[in-house]
Amino acid sequence: MAKHVEHEVAYYYDFHPTEEDLMGETSVHAALVHYLVEVLNWLFSGQVCAVYENLNFYQTPNPREYPLAPDIAVIKGIHFRHVRSWRVGKTGPAPQVVFEIASEETWKKDLHEKPMQYALMGVEEYFAYDPNDPPAWGATPQRLFGWQLEKGKRAMSELPVDASGRLWSPSLDSFLVPERELLRLYDRNGQRRLTEAEAEAQRAEVLAERLRSLGVDPDQV
Repeated sequence: MAKHVEHEVAYYYDFHPTEEDLMGETSVHAALVHYLVEVLNWLFSGQVCAVYENLNFYQTPNPREYPLAPDIAVIKGIHFRHVRSWRVGKTGPAPQVVFEIASEETWKKDLHEKPMQYALMGVEEYFAYDPNDPPAWGATPQRLFGWQLEKGKRAMSELPVDASGRLWSPSLDSFLVPERELLRLYDRNGQRRLTEAEAEAQRAEVLAERLRSLGVDPDQV
């Protein structure tokens, strides 16, 4: 019989590892996820939005349901709160955007299974990126793939990359641009989306340049 915690189902995989949990994570993978989370948090600062990393998402009250746990999930219109897992339609809505960072062990699922799985969940945009050099997913040199939910359907259409390998994300109002082991976000004017630390450093440098133009050494202020 399923246990309940605060009137919620106690999902088996919230307390036991999934196949993905048992896989090792490379430093490249971890660094990219951390970087993207910082960029997205700063992009949506001042807005109601939650960005989660490797959170289990469920769709039914079945305690043995196998979760989807995207590397990054962006849920707009919801304040971030600490949760063990997320049941779509009960805890809150489906993410608008999810990211998967590929590895040799996961790329086939990332490209061939997860677009449909995320479509059935109601995810609007799904992006898969391979930071490995060379890319892990076979003969193609393409690093970035994307899918968008078809209107009124639970199916996704693959998005074509442009000549530079970029994809446009309406939900993030940004271009996604492969840069070897990094995936960058740029606005419509070609300005790179920054982390909070990068934005503060940029402001500090602008202020320092203004002081220098006035003949003031910023290091002496």
